[in-house]
Amino acid sequence: MTYFLRRILAALATLLVAAHAHAFEAGWMQIQTAGATPDAPATTVALYYPTLATPRAIPMGPFAVDAAIGGKPVDKVKALILLSHGNAGTELGHSVLAQALARNGYLVAALRHPGDNWQDQSLLAKSPERYFDERPRQASRVIDAILANPAWKDRIETDSQGPRVGALGHSAGGYTVLALAGAVPDLSRMRKHCLAEASDDPIFCGMGRSGAAAPLPASAPSLKDERVRAIVALAPTGVLLTAESLAAVRPATMIYEAELDRFLVPRFHAEWVASNLPAPNLHRVPNAWHFAFMDTPSMYIPSLDGDVAANPPGFDRTAFLKQLAVEITAFFDKTLL
Repeated sequence: MTYFLRRILAALATLLVAAHAHAFEAGWMQIQTAGATPDAPATTVALYYPTLATPRAIPMGPFAVDAAIGGKPVDKVKALILLSHGNAGTELGHSVLAQALARNGYLVAALRHPGDNWQDQSLLAKSPERYFDERPRQASRVIDAILANPAWKDRIETDSQGPRVGALGHSAGGYTVLALAGAVPDLSRMRKHCLAEASDDPIFCGMGRSGAAAPLPASAPSLKDERVRAIVALAPTGVLLTAESLAAVRPATMIYEAELDRFLVPRFHAEWVASNLPAPNLHRVPNAWHFAFMDTPSMYIPSLDGDVAANPPGFDRTAFLKQLAVEITAFFDKTLL
């Protein structure tokens, strides 16, 4: 079945479901959650949620939110979706997807990763070991905070397994949600990869991530978060994840790759991940670069692969993100409800 036929069938199925769904708007608010220690800075989290309030488009730096700022949330949400941005990213960079999930009844918690965001890239600079260990732990702490928050904990639907929780991430955020699902990083894999394949994966191997030779300590606590039942990884950083741990991942997974990705070359990252999962679910996006999964910024944002806003000739990012939102919503509806 071709890529586009699969997309058309998925869209039709989702539209049939949507015809019977509640019509919500997206609400938005920003909260702060506690850091790892009492003296650690708070983590900024953008919440996107279903509301009946009227939305409006509001520029926020190079991105924009089309939501009801501070609108009253509905009484119940389908599930909590943790959203993890990529290296040096922002909690606002995937607002199109987050707003679509909110309009379909989900609470989305998009964190600004401490030490790995557009203002502060100190985490990777200090230590790759700490970078790959801390990112999933930051995500789990945000889940902790939302599930304990009096304003939200009783709104999240539960079942016999507890609160319904999923996760969505792009690039390093794709790694993050895979780690939450049980995939285990081994930094020696990354070093071996870049010794052998640096010319074919030059951007990744030039980021300074390949210097660490050792795996994370065997005695370190697991990065897996048992509450996370389903994940979507968009162009994930994957080469450092072990085959054995990927084969043992039990949450439902959906993996996307950008066909022309030069930042994280798919055969080393997204395809490595998908080929080792117990239930491969890989979607290739034709004629797409790495940042196709992000909202289009209103200004030039430089990256190691050029302008974040740029697309290959003929690629319609706006149309793609609308379709991607349909597919991701359908995936979480199928796996969490």
